[in-house]
Amino acid sequence: MNTTATAIASAVRSGEIDPVQVVEDALTRISATDGFVGAFRRVRATEARVEAAALRQRADLARLPLAGVPIAVKDVVEVSGDHASWGSAGADSTPAADDHDVVRRLRAAGAIVVGITRVPELCIWPMSDDPDGTARTPWEPSYSAGGSSGGSAAAVAAGMVPVAHGTDGLGSVRLPAAMCGLVGVKPGTGVVPDPDAAGWFGMSVHGALATTTEDAALLLGVLANSPGLADTSEPERCRIALSTQLPALSLPAPARMGSAVHELGQVLAGAGHAVTSAAPRHSISSMLGLLTRWTAGPAEQAAAMRRTALQPRTRAHVRIGDEIRSRGVLRDSTPASWRARAAEFFTNHDVLATPMLAMSPPKARRWHRLPWLANVVQSIGVAGFAGLWNLAGYPALTVPVGHYPSGLPIGVQLVAAEGREDLLLRLAAELEQLRPWQRHPAAVGS
Repeated sequence: MNTTATAIASAVRSGEIDPVQVVEDALTRISATDGFVGAFRRVRATEARVEAAALRQRADLARLPLAGVPIAVKDVVEVSGDHASWGSAGADSTPAADDHDVVRRLRAAGAIVVGITRVPELCIWPMSDDPDGTARTPWEPSYSAGGSSGGSAAAVAAGMVPVAHGTDGLGSVRLPAAMCGLVGVKPGTGVVPDPDAAGWFGMSVHGALATTTEDAALLLGVLANSPGLADTSEPERCRIALSTQLPALSLPAPARMGSAVHELGQVLAGAGHAVTSAAPRHSISSMLGLLTRWTAGPAEQAAAMRRTALQPRTRAHVRIGDEIRSRGVLRDSTPASWRARAAEFFTNHDVLATPMLAMSPPKARRWHRLPWLANVVQSIGVAGFAGLWNLAGYPALTVPVGHYPSGLPIGVQLVAAEGREDLLLRLAAELEQLRPWQRHPAAVGS
């Protein structure tokens, strides 16, 4: 689907395009493509057609920001008539009577939910596979689409939908966005209203995935009930810090990832921004605090599930999380200390640019069949630059900056101070204008 969400909504609002036809086109694309991409847990074909037909009759059609836009939602929010499985056979499968607040917001804005996307069990891992399939990046399907919003990223990158919903607890929007060549936005804590915001100790937030900054900003504005976020006009001149060192370690990022950060810095310096090399004062205690929450959060969630139905890797993860919770080692002082260091850094810099991934993307495998340790090693290796910004509650996004020789995209992460989602989006839009990226791989984008 080469047409953007912004263009679709404009055409539907004006009556140029019938929303039913838009949905039919999306369903045709899903039918032709998802067999090898593996993005969807469930396609809502019948329901989406009915909802698109009903949209024609809405009195407010001409004012809807997402009028007729086909969207995929991550399998963590309730869609009326279905259930949120969180990728697990241990979840309650009773169909939901009502939409989750996020889904309600999307529908109110005119979006049509065409499907529910694949996630790893309890969204723990940065690879999205389950017994029914594997989400693959369409740029090179032998590689994973990432996780835990991997199904959402794969659906957008393959052109099945123009935008998708995701959640990000330790990089779960940004990592798959980077692996699939997308713009992926993680807003700061509390920006997107959510009645379940306490999950994973408040680190997980709802975010947006798209092929353009304009579409990502449009979707985030709807999710956040903040239309002003859709403004992607030229940003103010910024103080941009580049860092390619892994947090809390004296190790450089892989060469091609580090080069992408410096390439981005050169482009932005040419646009008049002040670019330097600098990094926050990281600490081992912050990294340990992050890792303990990564196990304790899913353990807390699994308390309401049938644990015997969980995958072996997940049961092992949850057992460790139970032990951490019982020992009382989770302290509020850990994220508070890290937030203070982050705030100190952003008094002297407006934006931090880092690699998005800390190692090469993982292969597309049946990761859910592999032992816990194999999954942990891969997860920690990939997500080294991502999770601390969830612990801080600061906004971050990823943009595509080049490709590996294999064709896999490379993403660069941009981070800003609390409340500066607007700056990140406008800066990403400027970068996109200065150095446009290919929105879809040629094989699926035609």
